[in-house]
Amino acid sequence: MILNNQNHEFYMSNITGLPKRIVRWAVFTTILACGIFALAGRWLDPWLWVYVAMFSAVGLYAALNLDDDLARERFRPAEPGADRVPLKAIRLIALAHVIVGALDYGRWHLAEVSEGLRFAGLVGTMLTLPLVFSAMLANRFFSPVVRIQKERGHRVVDRGPYAVVRHPGYVGMITSIPFSALVLGSWIGFALAAAYSILIFRRVLFEDAFLRANLEGYAAYAERVRYRLVPRVW
Repeated sequence: MILNNQNHEFYMSNITGLPKRIVRWAVFTTILACGIFALAGRWLDPWLWVYVAMFSAVGLYAALNLDDDLARERFRPAEPGADRVPLKAIRLIALAHVIVGALDYGRWHLAEVSEGLRFAGLVGTMLTLPLVFSAMLANRFFSPVVRIQKERGHRVVDRGPYAVVRHPGYVGMITSIPFSALVLGSWIGFALAAAYSILIFRRVLFEDAFLRANLEGYAAYAERVRYRLVPRVW
């Protein structure tokens, strides 16, 4: 009965918060589409429409599946966390790779990507971006900041993709953003995306050490799941 009540509460929370998440998704899609098309000056370009549609679809999937508790942690964490300055840099570079990529592709034409590589980037993004959201759905403590979420009963998660590597969400982030830069069609955007990936890799090192030192059971989990990002490699 307790389990049924908990499931019912989770279901009701998910339903009541769904309209807000749909509104956030609609606002995100509108801003992304208008921003990219305006920056590039190519309102009918098929590559840009595919790019917007791809991220909009993934965003809709997240809006329909994330519960309100995790959504609050994602958008409004209770504290800034232990790695604040690099997080600001990560967010700025992620935004910059889209802005610069769209400008370069549509107006500057300084370092354009070939059609074949853009298609490879599209396939790569579609394969790697879902890794972020599969990790998010498996781990209700998937926060944008590095912290111990005591008020949410923070504990080790070792199911789903976390049974394979310790940081599956970061695998998706490190790989999907450079791929997305290729879809936009700019090597300058790709260079910014590569810088983003380097900062995320640094965060893997920082967060793994932080969790070992501060989260009960994480050291034992790290002994069971030996690899941080790539099975049998690292």
